[in-house]
Amino acid sequence: MIFTIEPMINAGRREIKEMPDGWTIKTKDRSLSAQWEHTVLVTETGYEVLTLSAGSPPPPAFVTEKAAA
Repeated sequence: MIFTIEPMINAGRREIKEMPDGWTIKTKDRSLSAQWEHTVLVTETGYEVLTLSAGSPPPPAFVTEKAAA
């Protein structure tokens, strides 16, 4: 299974609106926001984050500890 996680962090309220182009999302209160995404492959033997690049920070310890167990 492959899925994408796309959190959006808003400085103001959580309500959003989709623009007529069907792609762009803005906050209803026009506050600043940040959005990013990761695509994750999940298999019977584990997972792989497909969108990591050479400059990405390492996964947090609680993720790597579970993977080693």
